[in-house]
Amino acid sequence: MLATQTNNILKEAPNVLPFLPLLYVGWADNALMPSEIKLIREKAEEMDWLTATERELIMEWSNPTQPPSPELMGTWVKLIREASEKLDTASRQSLTDLSLQMIENSSTTTNWNTPTARMAMEEIETALGYLNLKDYRNILSDQQRQRATEIDESPCFDIDEMIHLLDGDQADIKNRVRKLFADPEFRLRIIKDKEEYREQTLKWSKMMAAQGLGAISYPEANGGENDITKYAAVFETMGYHDISLCIKFGVQFGLFGGSILGLGTQKHYDKYLTDAGTLALPGCFAMTETGHGSNVRQLETTATYDPEKEEFIIHTPNKNAGKEYIGNALHGKMATVFAQLITNGDNHGVHALLVPLRDDEHETLPGILVEDCGYKVGLNGVDNGRIWFTNVRIPRENLLNRFGDVDAAGNYTSPIPSLGRRFFTMLGTLVGGRVCVPMAGLSAAKKGLAIAIKHSLKRRQFGPENEAETLLLNYPSHQRRLMPLLAKAYALDAAHKYLLKRFANRTEQDSREVETLAAALKSYSTWNTTNTLQMCREACGGKGYLAENQFADLKADTDIFTTFEGDNTVLMQLVAKGLLTDLKEEFENTNFWELFVTFGKQFAGSISPFNDSGNTNEGHLLDTPYHIELFKKRERKMVMDLGQNIRRHRKMGMNPYDAFIRCQNDMIALGHAHAERIVLEQFEAMFEQVENLELKNILDKLCDLFALHTIEQHKGWYLEKGYMKADKTEAVTRMVDKLCGDLRTQACCLVDAFNIPEYLLAAPIATT
Repeated sequence: MLATQTNNILKEAPNVLPFLPLLYVGWADNALMPSEIKLIREKAEEMDWLTATERELIMEWSNPTQPPSPELMGTWVKLIREASEKLDTASRQSLTDLSLQMIENSSTTTNWNTPTARMAMEEIETALGYLNLKDYRNILSDQQRQRATEIDESPCFDIDEMIHLLDGDQADIKNRVRKLFADPEFRLRIIKDKEEYREQTLKWSKMMAAQGLGAISYPEANGGENDITKYAAVFETMGYHDISLCIKFGVQFGLFGGSILGLGTQKHYDKYLTDAGTLALPGCFAMTETGHGSNVRQLETTATYDPEKEEFIIHTPNKNAGKEYIGNALHGKMATVFAQLITNGDNHGVHALLVPLRDDEHETLPGILVEDCGYKVGLNGVDNGRIWFTNVRIPRENLLNRFGDVDAAGNYTSPIPSLGRRFFTMLGTLVGGRVCVPMAGLSAAKKGLAIAIKHSLKRRQFGPENEAETLLLNYPSHQRRLMPLLAKAYALDAAHKYLLKRFANRTEQDSREVETLAAALKSYSTWNTTNTLQMCREACGGKGYLAENQFADLKADTDIFTTFEGDNTVLMQLVAKGLLTDLKEEFENTNFWELFVTFGKQFAGSISPFNDSGNTNEGHLLDTPYHIELFKKRERKMVMDLGQNIRRHRKMGMNPYDAFIRCQNDMIALGHAHAERIVLEQFEAMFEQVENLELKNILDKLCDLFALHTIEQHKGWYLEKGYMKADKTEAVTRMVDKLCGDLRTQACCLVDAFNIPEYLLAAPIATT
C-alpha cells in the first residue's frame, strides 16, 4: 500500500513533492491553523506550473476536517527521508531547503528553481513557525538525523570584542577589581554565622578602601578621583562577587560618604570625607523609619535647634519613629540622620545631620539605642540595625547645610525657598544609589545566566531510543527559559550605560528627567534580576538548589533590591507621575488642536496605527525601527489613557489623591512601558554604533529577541487595542521560538563575553 501511494505521487503529481515537508510539519500537532491553510492554498493557486490534479491534492491534504491518514503520513515520511539523504543539514537546515531538495530528487523538470518559488515556500514555512529540521528528526535519514542534531557552537563573533564593548570605557577599573578578587583573601565561601560573616565583609571592605576604591568618586583632596562612573564600575563588578560586600561597600562609601559629599559643604569634606573614604570613620545612612517606610517626607524624628547652646537635639518621639534597617548600624561610629528640622518653632522639613553613635571604644553614646535586626532572608553579611535617639545633642556645624542652614541665633536660610522643591532637590543628590544598585543586580543576573547556560551545555537528560541523551539547552523549552533572559541582560546593559552617562553629566535643567529615568530602570532591572535568578535556578534543577552552586545566595541577597533605594512599586508610580507632568506641559506649550490632530492620526482611522496589524512577513517582524515605534505608541497610548482617566475621576469630584489611587495599577503598567521603551532604544543605539559586522549581527539578533519577546508578553494589550491581529501575535511567538533556537548556538560565547572568571562563578556545575 505504501509503495503504491509513493509511486502514484511520483508518477501522477510530482509537483506536490515540495509541499510534503511543510504539510507534514503543519499536521504534526494534528491541526492546521486557518491562516496556514489559507496561505498554502493561495500559494498553490499562484503556481501556474501545477496541474489540476496536483492542486486538487494540495486542497485535499490541507482540509482541516480531514487530517491525513497514518498511511498517507507514512508515504510522506518515506519520500522526505529519501530527499533528506542528499541534503547538507550541517549547513542547510530549513524546511524550504528540504522541500526544494525533493523536487531535485525527482526527474521532473519544473519552474521550482526560481526566487519566486523559494519565496513562496519560505512564506509557508514562516507561517508554520520558522521551525528547524532538528525539531523533526524523524523525517530525516539515520545519517542526516545524527548530523542535524550536531550543533556548531563556534563563535560567530569575536568574544574579546564583545567583552570590550560590555566593559566599555571602564574596562581598566573593572579588570582591576577582577584581579583583586582573584586574591585568596577574597575567596568566596559559604558563611552561615552572621557575626563571622559581618566581620568578613568588614575586613573585605577595608581591603577595598585600602586600594582607593571606596573614595574613588570623592574629590582628589579627599583621596578620590572625582569620578562617579568609576565608582559605579567598581560597584557593578562587585555584583559578581559577594552581594553582602557589595551592599556594605555601598552603604559606607555611597550612602554615608555620598551624603556628606552631596548634602554637606567644604567644612564637612575637610572634617569627615577623607576618613569616610578610608573607613577610618565607619558610618551609616539613617533615613528609613519603621512607621513611614518610603514616605520620607513624613519622617517623625526631629532635630530641634537650641540657640542657647548652639546645638541640635535629635529625638525619636515614639517607637515606630525609630530608624529601621540601617546598614552599618553595628559597625558604624556616625550616622547621617534624616529628621524634621525645627528652629524658632518652625518646621523646615526633612534635613540631614551627622550624629555620632559610638566612642573610641565602640561603646554607644548616651541617648543612642541600637538594636540588631538579626538574621534576614539574605545579606547576612551586612549589619542592619534599628536606631532610636533620646534627646541627643550635636553641634550646629553637624547640619549638612548645602541646601539649608541655621545661624547661631536659629535663623533658617536656604537657596531654595520652596519647601517641597528643597526636599526633592536634596533627595535628588542621592539618586546615585538607584543608578548603581540595579547595575550590581544585573551582574548577579548575568552570573546566574552564565551558570545556568554552562550547566545546560553539560547536562543531558532523556533522548530518542538508542541515541545519546539530549543536552538541556537543545530542548526548545529550555531555550525559551534562558535565551530571552540572556537577550534582556544585554539590553539592560546598554540601558544602564546610558543612565550612568546621563547621571554623571546631569544638569539642573534635566535632573528631574534623570531621576525619572533612574526610578524606571531601577525598578524594571531589579525585578528582572529576581525573575532571572529564579528561572536560572529552576533550569539547573536540584543542582541549582545546592548552596555551592551560588543560586541560594544570589537569589536571597538580591531579593531586597526590589525594595531598597526605593520600593519598585512606589518608584513606578513616580515614573508615571513624571510622564503625566510631561504630558501636561506638552498640552500647555502646544496648540491643543494641533496636538489633537497629531494624536488622532496616530490612533484613529484603522484597526492598526500602521496598517500592518496582520503583517507576518519575516522582514517586517524583524524590523527594529518598527519595534521601537510599537513600544513608543504603547507608552504614548497608556499615558494619554491614564491622563484621561484621572481627569474623568477629578470631574466626578474625587480629590487628586483618590484619583491617583484609583488609577494606581495603570500607573505601574505605564512605568513598565516607559522602561521597556528606554531599554529597547538604548540597545538599538548601542549596536548601531558598532562597526564590526559580526558583532553587530549578533547584537541585532539579541535586540530582535528582546523586542519580540516583550511584545509577546503584552500581546493581550496589542490585541485589545487593535494593534495586532491574532495571526500576527502567533507569528511573533513563532519568531521568538526561532530566535531562541538561533541564539542557542552562541549561548556559551555570549555568557563568556560577560567576562566572569571561574573563581567568581564559583559554581561546580558551571566550572567542572
